Amino acid sequence: MTQNAIPSSPVATTLPERRGIPASAPQRIGHIVSVSGSQAIAVLDRPVGDVKSSRDPRIQIGALMKITTPNSSVVGLISAVSSPTPTMEAGSPEIGLIEINLAGELVIDPTTKRLAFRRGVACLPSLGDPILFADRHDLTRVYAQPNVASIKVGSLYQDAAVPARLLIDELLSKHFIVVGTTGCGKSSALTCILQRVLSEHHYAHIVVLDVHNEYPAAFGEQAELIDPSNLHLPIWLLNFQELTEALTSSDAHRDAETEILGDGVVNAKRRFLDASTVRSTTLARRTSENGSVTVDTPTPYRLSDVVAYIDEQLGKLDRTQSTVPYRRLKSRIETLVSDQRYGFMFGSLTIQDTMTETLGRLFRVPSEGRPITVINLSTVPSEILDVVISVISRLAFDLAVWSKGGLPMLLVCEEAHRYAPAGPDEKFAPTRQALSRIAKEGRKYGLSLALVTQRPSELDPTVLSQCSTAIAMRLSTEKDQSVMRANTHDGALDLLDFLPLLGDREAIAFGQGVAMPMRIRFDDLGAQKGTPENRIVGFSEQWKSPNMDREQLEAIIARWRLSGRERG
Repeated sequence: MTQNAIPSSPVATTLPERRGIPASAPQRIGHIVSVSGSQAIAVLDRPVGDVKSSRDPRIQIGALMKITTPNSSVVGLISAVSSPTPTMEAGSPEIGLIEINLAGELVIDPTTKRLAFRRGVACLPSLGDPILFADRHDLTRVYAQPNVASIKVGSLYQDAAVPARLLIDELLSKHFIVVGTTGCGKSSALTCILQRVLSEHHYAHIVVLDVHNEYPAAFGEQAELIDPSNLHLPIWLLNFQELTEALTSSDAHRDAETEILGDGVVNAKRRFLDASTVRSTTLARRTSENGSVTVDTPTPYRLSDVVAYIDEQLGKLDRTQSTVPYRRLKSRIETLVSDQRYGFMFGSLTIQDTMTETLGRLFRVPSEGRPITVINLSTVPSEILDVVISVISRLAFDLAVWSKGGLPMLLVCEEAHRYAPAGPDEKFAPTRQALSRIAKEGRKYGLSLALVTQRPSELDPTVLSQCSTAIAMRLSTEKDQSVMRANTHDGALDLLDFLPLLGDREAIAFGQGVAMPMRIRFDDLGAQKGTPENRIVGFSEQWKSPNMDREQLEAIIARWRLSGRERG
């Protein structure tokens, strides 16, 4: 056999034709000269720059290559291209080297007797094995595997005719993250993924925590839209850690206030359960059967009873005892109750056990044709945003646990670095704890996270490390790129060097949710209904003419002041 011949192998000679795709003869471009671990190096057979046709594939980073071996076709991604001994003389040929990160094999499936892709390499390449460009047949077999649940979200950068597909079960069951700088298309990419999921799964349970109010129009009639005007998240659904975060101060009196609040809440819960109107309810009976009430028992109670308890304790204090923590806690509760912005949590005049209705609406049980909930958090006061997100996240986890995995759910966290930040910031402790618990244990119970952030370096590393699939769009800062490299696997490390060069809607997808690392371009959602709201202002046009008068400004301020006053 000559050096340029392609060895005869079952795989090389039984490539089946695929309808609608023209056949193309395998094109050898070089041969293997080094194999080390998962990386192979090949020498180009033709001189650098010797291109036979303008239609010949370009040798570029990220392209899928095929190495023919006696038992299979090993596939891998080009990670580097070089010419180790460049010549200075005109007309002299230059030797070209390409480095390939091995990823998997094309082998004959024993069941279907057809070529199929599998991860891992059982038969490593050896010296002299030829390398070829992966043609459209190969790309389709690798990136668009048949008989695997997947969704099309775009096309391959290497060949736009080949669809880029995400493996839906691997993507959703093991958490995923979308990262990228502002304006690169993160929201559109996420919308594309969720729209394709919903188009094939009408009984999904998806909750989007929308901190910028971008998604109300993205899902049309499929979305249950919730904002502070129609959100009902009663205070008694908060656990004691969340309640302490919302009601106590952060100074030297915090411990005293926490102790007083705990006693007051337990007392208020007992009063509610002992009331004549609920003595015969199922809730009262079950609580009685299960033992004493605690601060974390999900039992309704009235904040007015907590205030009454504080007043009662104030009347019992000696003059020598400090009344500051009592008065400050009472003042904080009364302030929040009277502030219309907190009406969705503190403003209910009647206390009822609405836990079933609240959870059913948040998590779409039943879905009633609206399998996705979009919660607009853009107008939630910043000092309580952490608590609201913590409550929703914790309720999702508890529901998943108590349903024993019978209610698969996806929790989407936009701008995740804002409320699950890296570092020891105690302000975000409840939310970080809730999301960390979902990240570490949620998949056991069918609860998955989808994180979206422009600053992965500012995201809690515990949460980030649990994401098995990453969709990395353009990232400009070295710190963010380094964090993504530290969490990269599957031979995609070299591809991440090109994150600053990606265009809008382009991404490098890697991890469990894809067949193997790939550079893709997301489908263009266009400007029609079904895209995230884009508030980017065209300054060059906006500043050429008056854009707001005093009357419009007054109307904005009026809405600002009245936000949250009207409750559904």
